[in-house]
Amino acid sequence: MTCDATRILDALQAAATTTRERDALAAAAVAAIRQTLPQATWVGVYWLQAGELVLGPYDGPATEHTRIPVGTGICGTAVAQDEDMLVDDVREVENYLACSATVRSEVVVLIRVGGRIVGQFDLDADDVGAFSLDDLCVLRAAADGFAGLIADGFAS
Repeated sequence: MTCDATRILDALQAAATTTRERDALAAAAVAAIRQTLPQATWVGVYWLQAGELVLGPYDGPATEHTRIPVGTGICGTAVAQDEDMLVDDVREVENYLACSATVRSEVVVLIRVGGRIVGQFDLDADDVGAFSLDDLCVLRAAADGFAGLIADGFAS
């Protein structure tokens, strides 16, 4: 696989013809990401609100982590460090928040509007090393395209 986010970006464009509501577009993104990266056992969006990540649309088993403080877990660390995270084995991360005993790898890609973090895509998988740098590239392109569609809702 190469860095090809076409399926996700096409799904987002199709959804954007009927809505610009961020959670509706996020749900479309989640569904398209799940199809594009089938190794993911959980795909979701977290929105950054008042210093914590708040769970938005997701596909996968229910999670108790509906609010995550910045700096906590892989999701919160990504925001605190202002960088995407690709973790081959979550068992090696000291402050990992276990969503499921079976999760072994995770990738978090920040969503930025006007250079400001507004949320993130979070993906879990049950296999060690399930996500590649190509997958990270696909998600980065998807996050950038998604940000362009929701930017009006985050005007400063």
